[in-house]
Amino acid sequence: MGPIDWTILCLYLAGMIALSARLARGQKNAADYYVGGRNLPWWAVGVSTMATQTSATSFVSIPAFVALTEGGGLSWLQYELAVPLAMIFVMIVLIPFFRRLELISVYEYLELRFGPGTRKLMSAIFLVSRSLATGVILYVSGLVLSVCLGLPVWICIIIIAIVTIIYDTLGGMAAVVYSDVIQMVVLLGGVALCVAFALLEVGGFGAAVGMIPSERLSGINPGHGFGDGADMPFWGFLIGGVFLYTAYYGVDQSQTQRELSAPTTDDTKKALVFNGLARFPLTMCYMVLGIAVGAVFLASADLQEAVPDDELDQLIPQFILAYLPVGLTGILFAAIFSAAMSSFDSALNSLSASTLRDFVEPLRGGGSGDGWLLRAGKVVTVLWGVVITGFALLVGNLADTVIEAINLIGSVFYGPVLAAFLAGILDPRARGAGVTAGVVVGVGLNLVFAADSVTGALGLLGEHDVHWMWWNLTGVVVAGVVTAVVSRFQERPSRETLERTTLRLSTIRDSERPWLGTYVLLVLYFVAILVVASQSEAILAAFAD
Repeated sequence: MGPIDWTILCLYLAGMIALSARLARGQKNAADYYVGGRNLPWWAVGVSTMATQTSATSFVSIPAFVALTEGGGLSWLQYELAVPLAMIFVMIVLIPFFRRLELISVYEYLELRFGPGTRKLMSAIFLVSRSLATGVILYVSGLVLSVCLGLPVWICIIIIAIVTIIYDTLGGMAAVVYSDVIQMVVLLGGVALCVAFALLEVGGFGAAVGMIPSERLSGINPGHGFGDGADMPFWGFLIGGVFLYTAYYGVDQSQTQRELSAPTTDDTKKALVFNGLARFPLTMCYMVLGIAVGAVFLASADLQEAVPDDELDQLIPQFILAYLPVGLTGILFAAIFSAAMSSFDSALNSLSASTLRDFVEPLRGGGSGDGWLLRAGKVVTVLWGVVITGFALLVGNLADTVIEAINLIGSVFYGPVLAAFLAGILDPRARGAGVTAGVVVGVGLNLVFAADSVTGALGLLGEHDVHWMWWNLTGVVVAGVVTAVVSRFQERPSRETLERTTLRLSTIRDSERPWLGTYVLLVLYFVAILVVASQSEAILAAFAD
């Protein structure tokens, strides 16, 4: 990197801090800080939600998976199959319900329905799992940027952390959302630049497709994932994915907090529809990037030598260093910084919100003033930033193992947590003790599957295991059944509790009628994604011809 590139990068990082300082004006209470005063535009909330899922590892790992990873290719498209279907359930059942209660932490609902113990349990699960996952993502982002910038990993981690902690602490959710919008624009610009230079190098998109082995161009990997040994089973990603994304968008604090920041329920639904429609094109951009840069890799002995066999994620950073001119290199590395910060800032703000609302405020008995809560929220944000940064600096050699297990860990917990919320909303007989028992049993079963997946020592289903995508379904089913059974041995909840905290079918029928056309559109969009994924090899072959 030359002086021009460093100047561009520094100006970008300084701009993020300046933006947050401006957005911090007018903050008066915790609602301003954590949900933007419930007045953030739906389009910004939608873009920010999507940006959160685009970490620096996504920017470099998905193209490497498409181009180089053994068993990889366009089968990554299967990750997107269930998103439109999950959005429908979230929009109908979960988000309107939480919006009416005017929550900041989604776990507040669990106290209203089941009591403080259930709320604290679920919030604690979120705090532990999200902080560990974010620490690993921060470490990997530092690892990627160390290749780009030629700096030690620990310095890159600290740069990402300091900038993100400053603008997140100053501006709160408003800074998170608007910075994510800018970061998404920078990221998409970076992808477009890389694709353009790569295609110029190999002679166009048709030539690039022709250089990629045909087995990598198939978007569907047949298999079900129940003991068949499939690494990316179609049925597992379709069915298990519905429950994964319902939990992620519907009851995960890092997402619901943002969705509660829009002015109205309809605005929140618009943001969710945007994600249901826009995630697939974003993933397609990564696919095209993988094909284009993968073709350059196959044609360039120098690039092949620069990318170690055991570090295939260096494909994109090494391509940028070798093929992009001064100035544009700085923009591309700013894009990678953008991806790193967009994941960190959202996790940081949601961890702070859950800590303050679910643990700190109850200890003070609800008597704290707005000013105190606002200041405390910012202190908690800084503390979580320090904790996550410390973990990222220490993770070191453990990271390779943890990174491989991140998706598995999420799937261990998502199903049981989703079951807890669904039991509260849909089952009038559900009680807190039943929910606790259901979550413990559901997580326990998924941990058994995880142990078998990692070690193969338990011998479940013979020589094979249950694919991790299915754990999202097994967690929901097992936790739900246990909750229902245990709750039937307890006294019914009071009518007053149920009137406020359970959902009536008549309410759904009346409120969702204007959205029926949108739900039909999302179903048709799912069909379109399925067709594109199943015919991807033929579609791309037409370009090659």
